Amino acid sequence: MRVHERNYRQYCGLAAGLDAVGERWTLLVVRELLLGPRRYNELLADLPGIGTNLLADRLKKLCALGVAERFDSGAGHAYRLGPRGAELRPTVLALSKWGVGLLGEPSADMVTRPHWALLAVQAMADASVLPELCESYEFQVDDEIFHLTVAGGTVSVQRGPAAHAVLRIHTDATTFIRIGAGALGPFEALATGMLTMSGERDAVLRCAGILGLRDRSGSPEAR
Repeated sequence: MRVHERNYRQYCGLAAGLDAVGERWTLLVVRELLLGPRRYNELLADLPGIGTNLLADRLKKLCALGVAERFDSGAGHAYRLGPRGAELRPTVLALSKWGVGLLGEPSADMVTRPHWALLAVQAMADASVLPELCESYEFQVDDEIFHLTVAGGTVSVQRGPAAHAVLRIHTDATTFIRIGAGALGPFEALATGMLTMSGERDAVLRCAGILGLRDRSGSPEAR
C-alpha cells in the first residue's frame, strides 16, 4: 500500500524501502519503538528537534504501513512496533553498527539518551567469537539498567538487572557511546573514573571481545 506523497518511482526493493522509511526522522522513530512501546510525549522528548507535527506525520505513515501500531496502554494511547516494524530490527542494528564508526567525538550541541546504549549493545554484540560462553553482563548507563546474556553463540539484551552477572559496568551515556565509536578506550575510561566495573577479572576481556572492543582493551599493564 502506497502512503507516500513522494517516491522514487523505481521498481526496486531498495527504492521501495526508502520510499517507506527513508524520510528524515523515520528510522529514528523506529529506533525508539525497537526498545519498547512509547507514548507520544515520550517519543517527542527523546527525539529533540523533530517537532510535534512532523512526529505525528511520521507515526501516521508508519502505522499505515504496518511498521507501527497505535494502541490503548491503559494510561492513554501509545505506539509499538507492528509486524513490518519487527522485520526492520536487523536492518536498523546493522546500520547502527556501521554508523557508530562515523561518530568520532561528540560536539557540544549533540544529545544522547541512556537507552540508546541498549541499542548500541545489541548492534555491537557478536557471540560467535566465543561460541562456548554462557554468562551475563549488567550495564548501568546513567539511570538505564540492562543486561547482555551470551549463551551457545547467541546474544540477548534485556532491560533490568541480571540475576547472576559475572560483570557489572556503570558509566554515562556519552562515555558509553564514545567507547563504542572508538573515540575512547574502555580501559582509558576505567583509569579516569568515567567507567567503573565490578565482577570477575577475566570477564572484562570476554565482554570486550563480545562487543568488538578487544583490540581497544589496552595494554597488559592497564589490565
